[in-house]
Amino acid sequence: MKKFWQKWKKPILMGLGIFVLALFLRIYNLTTLPVFGDEAIYIRWAQIMRAELGLRFVPLSDGKQPLFMWSVIPFLKVLTDPVFAGRAVSVVTGLGSLVGIFLLTFYLFKSKKTAFIASLIYAISPFSLFFDRMALVDSMLTMFGIWTLLGAVLITKTLRLDIAILTGFSLGGALLTKSPALFFVLLLPTTILLANWPKNKKKRLVYLGKLVSLWVVILVIAYGMYNILRLGPNFHMLGARNQDYVFPISHLWENPKDPFIFRPKEIFNWFWLMGPSVLVFLIPLGIYIGWKKHKRQTLTLVLWSFLPILAQAEYARVFTVRYILFSIPPLFILAAAGFLAKPLRLKRILEIGLIIFILHSLTLNFSLLTQPESAKLPRVMRSGYLEEWTAGYGIAEVADFLRNEWSQEPEGQIVVGTEG
Repeated sequence: MKKFWQKWKKPILMGLGIFVLALFLRIYNLTTLPVFGDEAIYIRWAQIMRAELGLRFVPLSDGKQPLFMWSVIPFLKVLTDPVFAGRAVSVVTGLGSLVGIFLLTFYLFKSKKTAFIASLIYAISPFSLFFDRMALVDSMLTMFGIWTLLGAVLITKTLRLDIAILTGFSLGGALLTKSPALFFVLLLPTTILLANWPKNKKKRLVYLGKLVSLWVVILVIAYGMYNILRLGPNFHMLGARNQDYVFPISHLWENPKDPFIFRPKEIFNWFWLMGPSVLVFLIPLGIYIGWKKHKRQTLTLVLWSFLPILAQAEYARVFTVRYILFSIPPLFILAAAGFLAKPLRLKRILEIGLIIFILHSLTLNFSLLTQPESAKLPRVMRSGYLEEWTAGYGIAEVADFLRNEWSQEPEGQIVVGTEG
């Protein structure tokens, strides 16, 4: 035990430090942001489902998968503030993403340093932090995406059935969370890039057969879980509502430039403000260095990040920051891959870039945790989360006022108007 502690003391303390930092940043002043419109809807659905067992599929009425709302229900039982309870689910899934990023990075590059840097980037990046503090489904989808990719990578190396079963559960969780989980299904075969092919042709065919069979196991479990939703009366609304958010396939040859040509600039702006800053340089540098040393791993991560972003830029009718959140962790890993570089001068440049990233991130995080109104956010985020009708300023105060009025006159009536 003593030898084990001496060998692993530093990694354990570093990992624990990053985990505690991530937890603190996500839990501190958790309700300082006004409740967002979608948050209020999801939390209310969770309250309804908790109160009435027969309405466990009520989110389907609006074409939404219910796993996130189901997950909020246990938190509502132990926490009095429903907003805190809803956001606590995203805190937990954010920490799950953190652990997944560490394991995935370490397995791909066999470097504890790279894994710790990738985890640190995720822990403090305002991009991930903001949505890990919101009662929205995107943090949960991101976590399931990371663990699905990790499981798929492990399967190519081990061909183990138990890992395929666990990966199926992860992919099924993603499908029960949000429709973009379809990207994980489509990208699953890309992990064949990491396969260790036998030299013998016959053994190659056997290997391929086993790998495809395990993919089938994953998909059977995942879609078996997804088909639970058919028990609800509004399963058809999933497909119907998806059409409100995406263009048809024919958009690619009918009008491919609009709105695609405007969106790369938007994405760059989001990364510059929320990444923040130097991360937009660390990512391409990491891709370059990773490509020189670990081509297959780098290409897999590039596909899992860039393809969903480009597809959404082309097909999404509504394009906003949180819709690409699940594509961001592979980019964080690629940014950390730059630290695999050997030349001393390049290492120094990367270290300076990392220091700037840390300082900039913590500065922006301080604003988000204390005075979110002063935080420099993309316009598309300010107009939804901090401004306009979707930002729920005053809701808590109104609720307190109504409780006070009711306590003073329990027999009285409170009339709520819904017009206008």
